[in-house]
Amino acid sequence: MTREFNYLTGIDADFNRVSTKYGLKETLASLTVLVPMIVVALVFAIIYTAEVPWLHAIWAVLVAFTVLLIVITLRQAKAIGYAERADDLLIRRGIMFHKATVVPYGRLQFVDVDAGPIDRMFGLASVKLHTASASTDATIPGLPRAEADRLRDSLAGLGQANLAGL
Repeated sequence: MTREFNYLTGIDADFNRVSTKYGLKETLASLTVLVPMIVVALVFAIIYTAEVPWLHAIWAVLVAFTVLLIVITLRQAKAIGYAERADDLLIRRGIMFHKATVVPYGRLQFVDVDAGPIDRMFGLASVKLHTASASTDATIPGLPRAEADRLRDSLAGLGQANLAGL
């Protein structure tokens, strides 16, 4: 948990970050697509080097793109955070383009915890917050499963308590 002041939104809060495994999971997901592309481009470059010498540029560009994508993905994963405040939940994300979502507890209708097969391999889950407006639904990806379950129970309880007070 880190105390941060967001100059864009003017919000001062204790942010919890998502698991570092989330960045690794997202990186591996990208690599499952890019590595076969690099291998195919490299094989074609080796086979047809005499006829088309510029084919080596294709796999070199793919490798550079992959490295850049890995760096950006890991940095984006570190930028995701959430803060439980007295009346609402604050979710922030983004490196260059910052996005802060505030979900009042009284507006929560239900909270889902999702974990696909890859998420379960890494022990991760995503918490999805559903409100009356479809445009204000929010997701916190990459939480450890125990933290996701705790957050779901906490938010559901706070949502019921604040909804009853309306």
